[in-house]
Amino acid sequence: MADNSPVKQILPETSSSRFLMESITATHDFDVTNFSLLDGVGIGKYISSRTFSSGSGDWNMRLYPDGDKPMGWVRWNRAAYVSIYLCFLGGESAAKAKRTKFSLSLLDKDHRVFRVKGKKKGEKRRKVWRTPKHSTVKPTSFHNKWGSLFIKKSHLKELLLMSNDCFTIRCVLTMIKRQAKTAIEVPRSNLHQDLANMLKDGEGADVTFSVGDQLFHAHRYVLAARSLVFKAELFGEMKEKAAPTQHIKIHDMEPTVFGWLLHFVYTDSLPDDCNDNADRIVAMQHLLVAADRYGLERLRLMCEEKLCSWLDVQSVATTLALAEQHQCVQLRYVCLRFIDCPDVLGAFMETEGFKHLSASCPLVTKEILDDHLGQE
Repeated sequence: MADNSPVKQILPETSSSRFLMESITATHDFDVTNFSLLDGVGIGKYISSRTFSSGSGDWNMRLYPDGDKPMGWVRWNRAAYVSIYLCFLGGESAAKAKRTKFSLSLLDKDHRVFRVKGKKKGEKRRKVWRTPKHSTVKPTSFHNKWGSLFIKKSHLKELLLMSNDCFTIRCVLTMIKRQAKTAIEVPRSNLHQDLANMLKDGEGADVTFSVGDQLFHAHRYVLAARSLVFKAELFGEMKEKAAPTQHIKIHDMEPTVFGWLLHFVYTDSLPDDCNDNADRIVAMQHLLVAADRYGLERLRLMCEEKLCSWLDVQSVATTLALAEQHQCVQLRYVCLRFIDCPDVLGAFMETEGFKHLSASCPLVTKEILDDHLGQE
C-alpha cells in the first residue's frame, strides 16, 4: 500500500558562532587660536595639544606651523605645508591593542569639516596604525610616514580668513582590541586616590611643616621618593639623629601654595580648586617657584602650561619676569609672542608689571622694545 503522507524534508544540522572584537572610540578637539602669531616659528618647531587618553594609552597632537624638518628622501617643499601628527606617548594597554584607526580633520569656527574650494572632500587624513606587540612606541618612530603634507598653507589661509584666525583639529581614535580572554574587568589604578587620602588623614605622618599659620602633616619617605631636595632635607647627614617626628618651618611660601605642592607630590596632579582660586595666576606663579625650589620638573611644566593658558595684559609682565628668572624657555617664548601683538604692546607698557619687568629684567625689556622698533 502506497504511503501518501508528505515526505519530510531532512535539513542538515546548522550551527553558528561569533567572533567579537572590542573597540573604544575617543574624540579630542585641539583648538588653535591666533594662528598667525605662530607664523615664522621655524621649520621643525611645534606646539602640542593636551595629553588625552583612550582605552589604549596616552596621545597628543603636534602642530608644526612651518612644517616638519625635511628628510633626505622627501622632495616636496615642507615649508609650504602645515604638518600635523598624532603622537603615541605610551600606556599600559598598548600591547593589547590589535590596531588603532584614527582620523585628523580641520574644523572651522562652527565645528564643520573644512572643505577646500574645488574639492569634494575636506582636508583629512586617515590611516590604520598597528602597535608593536612587545615594545613601547615613541612618536618619532612613525613621524615621517604621514602628516608632513597635511595641508598647504595657501589652503589653510582660506580657513583662517573665514574663522577669525582660528581653527580646530579633531582627532577621532578607535582602538580595536584583541578578543577578551576573560570576563574579568580590571579597574584602573587608584593609587593616587589612596595616597591623597593618606595625606588628608595624616595617618602615619612623621613630619610636620609649619607654613604661615597652618600645619601640614606628611610622610618623609613619600617626600624623599618624589624630591631629591626633600630627601636631602629629611635624610641628610644632619638628620641622622632626628626625632621620630620632625618639625620644619617653611619660609617665603603661602599655605595654599604648599598645600598644592604636597597634593602634587602624593598624586602627581594639581588639585581641582587651583582653577577656581580668585588669585589663581599669582598662586600658580608662586607654585612654579616652589616646584623649581624642590626640583619637581613635571610640576614646573604643569605650572607653565597653566600660566600660558591664563595670560592677559595685566599678568604677562610678571609671568615673563618669572620665566626669565627660572629659565622657563617655553613660557618665555609664549609671553613674548603674546606681547608682540599690536593690540597688546601699548596696554602692556602701561601696566605696573612692565615697570617691575624693566627693573628686574632690563635686558628682556630692551629685547621687546628693540623688536618693536625693528617692526616699525
